[in-house]
Amino acid sequence: MADNSADERKLPNYKLRFLILLILTVICIFVSFAVGRFSLDISTAAALICVKIVSMFDPHVVLAQNYADYSVLFNIRLPRIIAALLVGAALSVAGAAYQGMFQNPLVSPDILGASAGAGFGAAVAILMGLGSTDIMIFAFLFGLAAVGGAYGVSLLSKGPSTLSMVLAGILVSSLFSAGLSYIKLVADTTNELPAITYWLMGSLASMTWMHVLYVLPIILIGLIPLFLLKWRINILTLGEDEARSLGVNTGLLRLAVIVCATLLTAAAVSITGVIGWVGLVIPHFARMAFGCDYRRLIPVSVVMGACFLLAVDDCARTMATIEVPIGILTAFLGAPIFAYLLITGGRH
Repeated sequence: MADNSADERKLPNYKLRFLILLILTVICIFVSFAVGRFSLDISTAAALICVKIVSMFDPHVVLAQNYADYSVLFNIRLPRIIAALLVGAALSVAGAAYQGMFQNPLVSPDILGASAGAGFGAAVAILMGLGSTDIMIFAFLFGLAAVGGAYGVSLLSKGPSTLSMVLAGILVSSLFSAGLSYIKLVADTTNELPAITYWLMGSLASMTWMHVLYVLPIILIGLIPLFLLKWRINILTLGEDEARSLGVNTGLLRLAVIVCATLLTAAAVSITGVIGWVGLVIPHFARMAFGCDYRRLIPVSVVMGACFLLAVDDCARTMATIEVPIGILTAFLGAPIFAYLLITGGRH
């Protein structure tokens, strides 16, 4: 009994760690209200939000005495903050789900070509002179098409299913990357090529409520099934034979994970452009702090990914006179962090 009590005392307090993570995320959200080209106090932002909530129930309440502060908060800052939270959560959970399914910690959300397909779709829309809404739709649909093509090729392959999917993802990514290169070659160098290049860098600068309302239901459709299946993903990490011996339909489960992770990745990339490293690095941090149990890993990845991308976006808005594309910052931060993880923890 004494030994069991000692072992229980040695277990980390995961609830306390998760609470601290939630508090850090809330602090990051309030700091984000005040960060930007236009000055806005945190207290002013909190007061405006409270008044806005009260005004929903009492229309006679005056929303704001200073329309400039109100406009900056509700038309610029708040949509951008919500979009950063959604995209960070989506990419992080997609990466964690893929890493469990493929049993490989080096897997990222674009392993099956979702980002390459989305980039090609956005480039096609820009080349056709379409608007921002059409660019989002094209990016999302081509991202789904890329993963669908990779999955179809893997089904036709006679090799191991996991290896076939990885190789099919490389194949599809290469094809869409070649198509993107051709579009950049024939694009107008004055308007179209800079627009394509900037989109591929990834940015949250132009987020509006339209982007949030567009991506929110898709991300929820991808997140909810992964929450419900998180204990089955634990079984899937044991291997194909072990999962089948426990009565799990591995083919159906893999398909469900691929569909959900693809929806998350394609939806995120369609509104922000290509943002790398989030889905690769954040699941590693989640495992270091909360273990490998997917019953904890999925919720933690949601919060940690959202907090990380929001913090990086705050840096993108403040570190230079012009806004730095967030995809560049995630690469600058993600690559050294991942190198550190490989050097210090690769032996495990």
